[in-house]
Amino acid sequence: MRYTRFEKARIIGARALQISFGAPVLVDYPEAMIDPIDIAMLEFEHDLIPITVVRE
Repeated sequence: MRYTRFEKARIIGARALQISFGAPVLVDYPEAMIDPIDIAMLEFEHDLIPITVVRE
């Protein structure tokens, strides 16, 4: 599925918030990467984010 830039921003932002509150990370990432937004973007690139988009 292709996402609009707004959907992508919302998905990454929501996942970054989850990670910052202690949700388990679903991808291996370098120890130096501590920013939740960078980790969420890495998960998005690997298509591992457990968030779906419903379009009507």
